[in-house]
Amino acid sequence: MKRTNRELFFKSLKYFAYTVLLMFMAPTVIYQAFKNQTHPWYWPVLILGLLLAVAAIIMGFYSLKIIMKSFFGDE
Repeated sequence: MKRTNRELFFKSLKYFAYTVLLMFMAPTVIYQAFKNQTHPWYWPVLILGLLLAVAAIIMGFYSLKIIMKSFFGDE
């Protein structure tokens, strides 16, 4: 029976922590942008929030890929 690769497992947990951080930061930044629509920094803050949201999605898939690799190997 194959064992779990602990190094990859802990690496995936680290990436999950980054994912959770991005998942909370992105909606907060987007909310702040929509709250201040008349401010001159509206568009840059909104774009930053959308980039953070996309980064959260990508990081989530990447961390899932790493955790699956740690459980099942490189097959």
